[in-house]
Amino acid sequence: MADISRRKDDHLDLAARGDVGFRRTGTLLSDVVLLHDSLPELSLDEVDASVELFGKRLAAPVVIASMTGGSERARSINETLAGVAEELGLGFGLGSQRAMHRDPGAAGTFRVRDLAPRALVLGNLGGVQAAKLSTSEVAALVAAVGADALCVHLNPAQELVQPEGDRDFRGVLDALGRLARELPVPVVAKETGCGLGPSAGRRLRHVGVEHVDVSGAGGTSWVAVETERAAPGERALGEAFREWGIPTAASVAWMARLGFSTVIATGGVATGLDVARALALGATAAGIARPVLQALEAGGRDAALAFLAGVVRELRAAMLLVGARDVTELAATPRIVRGELARWLDAEAGGP
Repeated sequence: MADISRRKDDHLDLAARGDVGFRRTGTLLSDVVLLHDSLPELSLDEVDASVELFGKRLAAPVVIASMTGGSERARSINETLAGVAEELGLGFGLGSQRAMHRDPGAAGTFRVRDLAPRALVLGNLGGVQAAKLSTSEVAALVAAVGADALCVHLNPAQELVQPEGDRDFRGVLDALGRLARELPVPVVAKETGCGLGPSAGRRLRHVGVEHVDVSGAGGTSWVAVETERAAPGERALGEAFREWGIPTAASVAWMARLGFSTVIATGGVATGLDVARALALGATAAGIARPVLQALEAGGRDAALAFLAGVVRELRAAMLLVGARDVTELAATPRIVRGELARWLDAEAGGP
């Protein structure tokens, strides 16, 4: 357990202060141009950014994306950010609950429901671990934190570079299908910084998964995080795959085309305008992680709350400026897809 706790704190240090972002690969969200409406015929007070997600009403389609758990530092972060989510009416994602499965004593670092009784709370478990656990064991992890849905995270690139990572990813797809059928809460297939492509999306739909979190390339590179943790002589693999992945915008558009009930856009999302662009591409909501952690580390709870309030304020401004009274109208607003994103989407459309 001490090894997992130390690894979680390493991840937090690197995510907050390390050079672990993609260097050349962007989200491509800036290639989505929303068309300005000079005559919106709206008052800002009329703009309604609220959405329903997994049975909970959110004030805006924003989730504080999964980050951590399993250490005392993680407990503090989870409790603080869950309280921020409760105050602002946003969603909150827990980090991997593998630590509490291995050591029930770590469960308290994940329990935030008392601090966020009305908030949407997303549980989290790795795909490799999900494949090894029975449905009842997974259900117990979900119930222990009062989660409204479970994210099953997919991270083969990170695991291959992580010194103590998994190397066998067989059985994950079947486990996702089983859990989607048998768990009493929705199951979200969630990438961790490399994005979901059309092939993975089609296979997820085939086994009955209805909800995805794309977690695309362009934000934090978890390959870079693990490369920093590796011994100096063992970093070549991570350096080779640092830019690996599908940009967030392309992944969102592809998953929306495949007809998933829920598409969450994470991976480099940092502003309200990013959220608006993602929703115009077909996302249901957007997740933000590293910028929230950085705000928290720099200025505490007040800074994290101010940052997220600013994201929501910017989203509502974008909605007014395209003449969208609510999120449904924003999703249908005219937009132009240009540049590299257009090439990504054209290439997939013309593929097999």
